Order: sequence, then structure tokens, then C-alpha cells
Amino acid sequence: MAGFTYEKNLPHQERAVESVLAVFDRVHLKASGHDENPVIEFLGSLKIDNLQKIQQANGVSDIALSNNNIIDIAMETGTGKTYTYTKTMFELNRTLGVFKFIVVVPTLSIKAGTKNFLESPALAEHFRKDFAGRYGEKEIKLYVVESQKSKAKKSFMPSEIVRFVQADDKQKIHVLLINAGMVNSDTMAGKDKSNDGSRLIKDKYHVPFEALAAVKPVVIVDEPHKFPKDKKTWENLLKFNAQFILRYGATFNNQFENLVYRLTAIDAFNDDLVKGIRAFTEQIDGDNGDRLKLIDLDGKEATFTLNKQEFKLGKNENLSRVHQAISDLFVAEMNKSVLVLSNGIELKKGDSLNPYSYSDTVRDKMIRQALRQHFILEKQLLTRNGGRIKPLTLFFIDDIASYRDEQNQLSGSLKTVFEQMVKAELESCLKNESDEFLRQYWQTALNDVSRTHGGYFSQDNSDKDSDIEQEVNEILHDKEALLSLANPRRFVFSKWTLREGWDNPNVFQICKLRSSGSETSKLQEVGRGLRLPVNEYMARVKDHAFFLNYFVDSSETDFVKTLTDEVNSAVAKPMVFTVLTDELIEKIRIAYPDESKKSIRNKLADLTDDDDVFVENGFAETKKLFPKAFEVSGGLKNGKIMRSGDKATKVKMRVGKYDELKALWETINQKALLQYKIENEEKFLQLFIQYLYDSTDRFIPTGIRTVQSEIRVSNNLLTATETSSLHDEMFEPINTMNYREFLLKLSQTALIQIQTLHRAFVEVSNKLDISKYLNERTIHTINVGFDRWLLLNSFTVFGIDYSCVSSSIHPTKFTDSQGNVLKEVGAADLGILYDKNQQPLEAFLFDSVFMIVN
Repeated sequence: MAGFTYEKNLPHQERAVESVLAVFDRVHLKASGHDENPVIEFLGSLKIDNLQKIQQANGVSDIALSNNNIIDIAMETGTGKTYTYTKTMFELNRTLGVFKFIVVVPTLSIKAGTKNFLESPALAEHFRKDFAGRYGEKEIKLYVVESQKSKAKKSFMPSEIVRFVQADDKQKIHVLLINAGMVNSDTMAGKDKSNDGSRLIKDKYHVPFEALAAVKPVVIVDEPHKFPKDKKTWENLLKFNAQFILRYGATFNNQFENLVYRLTAIDAFNDDLVKGIRAFTEQIDGDNGDRLKLIDLDGKEATFTLNKQEFKLGKNENLSRVHQAISDLFVAEMNKSVLVLSNGIELKKGDSLNPYSYSDTVRDKMIRQALRQHFILEKQLLTRNGGRIKPLTLFFIDDIASYRDEQNQLSGSLKTVFEQMVKAELESCLKNESDEFLRQYWQTALNDVSRTHGGYFSQDNSDKDSDIEQEVNEILHDKEALLSLANPRRFVFSKWTLREGWDNPNVFQICKLRSSGSETSKLQEVGRGLRLPVNEYMARVKDHAFFLNYFVDSSETDFVKTLTDEVNSAVAKPMVFTVLTDELIEKIRIAYPDESKKSIRNKLADLTDDDDVFVENGFAETKKLFPKAFEVSGGLKNGKIMRSGDKATKVKMRVGKYDELKALWETINQKALLQYKIENEEKFLQLFIQYLYDSTDRFIPTGIRTVQSEIRVSNNLLTATETSSLHDEMFEPINTMNYREFLLKLSQTALIQIQTLHRAFVEVSNKLDISKYLNERTIHTINVGFDRWLLLNSFTVFGIDYSCVSSSIHPTKFTDSQGNVLKEVGAADLGILYDKNQQPLEAFLFDSVFMIVN
């Protein structure tokens, strides 16, 4: 299989590269030692002047500049930041002669992916051949710092650091790759027992930090949010004494330092640089929203509450004792501050769990749903013109032992259940498939279902099993092998390890079978699958609107809202162009499809000089000529429509208008008692039975329902629309309480005798199987519905008495206890949304206009 085909000069990546280079415009270079970078010097106010120009040009001048050596480049997940900083290294080498870089990444999995990328023969060939000799024969020489595991053979300093420091071949770009764990190690600080200070690099240094600082490196930090400035790793990272630190990432937590370029998620979605997102959210019908909450730990027992009832569990006790939906989850360890569950999740006092997140029924439905959608994708992508695309599905799990059941010794293990489902789905697909390639591809998978999946977990780094080693190598290091159509593996399992940093362009589905137990960026989670796919020839495909399917359980019913809010909150200001670039011309062409490149240039000829730089007010005039190309967010103005209670909790009443409604209002608010004339309990039973027969279609079964949402960009904001699917299993039964608990709670709520309830349900069992509806929603439906049914039938079936219970009417929502009208009332009592900017009509009772929401 040929290597990946890289595209050069993608506008968003070029702008990021050019922005960094512009920082160093007109700098002074001072020669250093033969194995050191030149010293980069700024004279006077040059540095700050350059930064201000770049920020203005890129529309990020709202971010304050800092007087330090950090340069920030914000690029959304999946838009190619690794490629971008690699090209930046080539350009800094070409323009400034910088030839030694240190790349710092947070985790081992990211380091593995970066290593594979930087050592790729296809990448080397790309920079050598695709730029018309711009970089000559320059290529990257990579040095990867690994942990020295053998104490007996430990060197005083990692050999890769020695080689990197001493390297003086300026025909290569020397890159040292190191992860955060190594940055914080005793080895880097020169504190290893094997390092007694007697051996030196360059006759000066025995401490790795000092030796690396001597080469005057430029440091590149990947995923900067993993390196907070108040933590140890950042403190150690500064010991490299870098001339400049370039930070590339999607997440900065608003802790920017000299931001020069920002590609937001909205930009990425708008410009089709990434896949769209289609979310599949499991909702539990009949779930009353109760959560299992840890309220106390004494080191020997853990106290949980559920439905205001307390449960005490000791070590190795199963949580199914507390809630029957929980499967195979027990207390593994605990002390007085932390409890560790058998799936590795840690809980502290006050933490809570959604019981249905740990139900095998929910898990199995999610797997079936993901598999069904996966094979639909295979049919679409493997029969397309222009090169087949092999889709992958990534599963996040918490039970490694159940997946690594290599001998199938665990009854009902995840591995066993999964392979059974894959087999069933493949057999179903083959029944009606006529495409010869697909039939052969699916039959090969069916012949050995175990080869269709593989996993990577942190413990695999020390596992010597040859099959597991092959799985890990494919997943982490050999994307091309994993994407080969000759390889039947298309499902990857992990325990959050691959959630950040690792990515494969052909991940089309992510199925989060268990909550990770921690709050993380939703955009960062979906980022593993946002990158646009490659076809069988390893060429990126961008001529189609692709979607990433993302599956979450009922503990994340707000997933879609959280994701869209997160993206929309980061909408950046529009860019300001100082030069008529291809990117700007394309931006205008998208808004004005009838215009050509030539016609645009002709119309702007008087607004630019011979070098395409805008003359004074040239860009402002361009915006007037092509206004649609520069329209900003079409979202609602801030504060235009508010949810009642968000800020204003009171609404003023027009006291004079109340007099016109006083008589009607007091009549409505008279208190009365209705008393039904039902002869005896037997007659009441027959009425209740009749209500059940009349209302069977009103009950909602207890079970799991999948809500499917498509997330798209509209008016420069991310929006979600619920969609339906013919292939969706709309419902799968699940119990939230047993029959006895259901009868007891219904009796207490509706004030009906338990025996009467039981007799009624037995009587109607041929039409209504109440065992399918044992949930809080059924209790509410019966309580409210039976009262209403009695009222509606009171005049025809039995008699009714009506009597006032009090002569007192006040206080009401509009009046005090003396009957005086209130000057203000609660906004939430009047409506959901109101418009604070619109003036109410003269006849209105209130000073605010409330809206009708369909």
C-alpha cells in the first residue's frame, strides 16, 4: 500500500504557518556554535509591532499580548496541526536557519502517533518533491526520548538526547520528541543514580535539561491545555530555556499568550475541513432522574443514597444491591476520601452515577446500534466511485478483563457478546447483498469474526502477548495497515486511552459504552473522528459531506447541547485581510458563485498595489463591494430573548389594568372541594379498571430509546436537529423498579389501596401488561390521568358534590393576602421566554412581552 498522500498549501494551514513566520519578520540573526541554533534577536519594538500586525490581520486582536517568548496557534481538532507545525519547522529552517526543535507531547499515545507521522517516508517524500525544490533535500531526523527501564543498563543520560545535542548536520532538521512523563523524570533533572556528574556532554553538562538548553532550541508544545502554567510540567519545560515556545492546540482554556492565529470549530465545520457530527443518544423512558450518590466513606463502608434511601456497601460488594439496572460493578477499593469501583472509576463524597450507564441492556443496545450503522457505512463507502473508503468504529469501554477474555472463559463477556452481534449483523447483511466486492469483504470477516476487532489499553505497553502486540502496533503506529482493505480489523476498543491525541482519519463512529467518570471537552472527545477520511490510495477525500456517528448513553442526554454550546461560545471575530490572498478570493467566490477569480481581481485592482497588498481603506472598500462574504454570525443578539429566571426574575404589573380583570380573577381563584359519590370499594375497582382499558395507549413502557441528532452549521452557529432512522431500534425494555415497589409507590401517590390496584392490573392483563410499564412516569400518568378521567365521567357514571371550602381567595399570584394587587410578579409564572426589548401594547397587563413557543 502506498503511503499517505499529503496536500500542500491548504489555506487554513498556510495562514497558520505564515502567521508564525511573520513574527520573525526583519529579525537579526546571530551565529552560534556549529551544533546550536542561531540566536534570534529583535531590535527595539519590532517584536511587539510584528505581533500586533499579525493579530489585526487574523482578527485576534481581542487577545492581549504578553511580554514573553510564547507564540500560540489555535487550530481546531482534526484540521492538521501536526502537519502545520511540521511545515513551520521546515520554513523556520529555510528562513532563519533554525535546525534543532524539541516537540513536547502530553501522553505516550500522542507520542506514538507523532513519531509515526514524523518518520513517515511519505511525509519526507512530500516535502522533498511537492514543493518544487523549496526545501532542497532537507528532511527530519527524529530523536525519541524513551524511559530507561533497565536499571542495570541505565546510561547517565538517554542516548537520544546525547545524539541530538551533539548533532551538527545542518542538512537535516533535528527534532527531539519527548512526552510529559519524561520531562518530569529524575533522568531529565540529572538525579538518576547512574548519573554521578563525572561524565559530561560538550565537556560541560551532565544534566539533560542544561545540555538541551545549550543548543538554543525552539520548543513546540502539543495540546497546551495539558501543560498548565502553575504545574510542575510547565516549570520543567521552561528549563529547556527555549528561544521561543510555539504552542499548538484546539484547547487553551482562554489562557492565551501572544495568540497569532485562531481556527475555530465553526470555521472548521463551515469550511468542510472536518466531518459533521451525528449523535445517537440513549434515553431511558420511565427513568425518574434519580442518581446513585456517594454521601459518606469511613474506609470500611461506603454510604450511597437512592430515592432518599440509604445503602451501605463494603469492599467487593456489588452495586446491583442498590439498583437492579447495574450489572457487574462492585466496590474494589476505598479509604476515607476516595472509592474505586471495579471499572477503575474513582468516586469522592458527593459524586453520583446514573445506574442505567452500567446496565448490560443499555450497553448491548448501543453495540447493536453502532454495528448496524457501521455496516450501513461500509455499504456506502466501499461501493463509491473515486476510491473505496474503509470506515472504522472506536469503542470506549471500562471493563478490560471482559474484553481481553482471550479464552472465552467469561460467560457473557463483552468479547463474546460483541462477536456474536458482529456475526449476526454480517449474516443479515449478506442475505440481500449483490455487490461482489462487498460480499467477499463481509464473508472474509464472517469466516473469522475475532479478526474484525482489536484493542489498545495502557497496560498493553508492558504486555508480551504477540497477538496483542500486533493489535497495538496497528492501532498506534501503522495507520496504513489498519486501513488496508485486506485487513478485516475495523473495530477498535480502548479505555479512554485514545480519547485525546490519537486519531485515525477513517474513524466514522465513536461508541462511548461507559461514561469516563470525568468532565472533559465534548469537542475533544469527538475529535478522534473529525478528520476527513482517506481512500484506499491514501488520498484525502473532501468532495462529500461526511458525518461522524457518536453514541452516548443516558448519562449524557445533554451531549448535543453541551457540544453545540461549547463550539458556539468560541465563535471568533471575522478576519481582517491586509493582502488579497487566494483564501480571500475563495471566500468571496463562495458567497458570490457567479464571480470568477479574474473578475474579482479586476474589481479590486484599484484597491491593491502590485504585490496584492490592500491600499489604505482598500479592505474596507472590498467589504462594501462583496458584503455577503463578510457576514458575521446570524445568531440572536445577546439578551434579545431571555429565559425567564436567567437574569430578571420579576416582571412589573400595570396595577391600573388589574381592576379590569379583578372580578374574573377572583372567580377563577375560589377554592372548592369536589367529592365523588362512589358507593363502595368494589364500585371504585370497576371504575379504575374501566380507566385502565380507556387509557392503555397513554402509558410509556420502561425502556431505552435512541434519539438521533445531526449537528450542522447554520448562520455561523452550530445547531442540532433531531432526525429519525428506519434502521433504529426505537425501543428496548428495561425495568426501573419491581412490581411490589411500583404498587407501593402508586398506592401512596394516588391514595388507592394496594389490593385494589393489584386486582385491577390482573383484570386488564390481557390488554395491558403492567410489567412493561413499571416506572415513575406510569405512576404520574395514573395519578393525574385517573383524577381527570373521574372528573370527565362524574356526570354520566356517578354523582358529584361541589362545595366551597373557604371564603378566602387571597393571596394569589397577582395579589397579597389583603387582596391588594402586586407591583411585580415572578417571570417564571407567566411564560418561558420574553423579549425585553419589545414594548407591550397599551392593553397589556404586564410591562414585558411574553412569547408563545410551539
